[in-house]
Amino acid sequence: MAAKVSPLAGKIADPSMLVNIPRLVTAYFAGTPDPSVPAQRVAFGTSGHRGSAFNNAFNEAHILAVSQAVCDHRKKAGVE
Repeated sequence: MAAKVSPLAGKIADPSMLVNIPRLVTAYFAGTPDPSVPAQRVAFGTSGHRGSAFNNAFNEAHILAVSQAVCDHRKKAGVE
């Protein structure tokens, strides 16, 4: 099977393709996920978390929820 090579490989990225980091950081801290919206709930895939602060699918509330769930699980399992 031949590997496909992107025509962009080895080239400098066009500025229009780059993420606006200040906007991303603002979205991470300012966004509030709505648990009734499935796309905004915590979700994991084969390579880790799936989501973006740009659509309220990954932000501080998600980190806090996952951290709390891990602590609750460890306590219930007797892990100290």
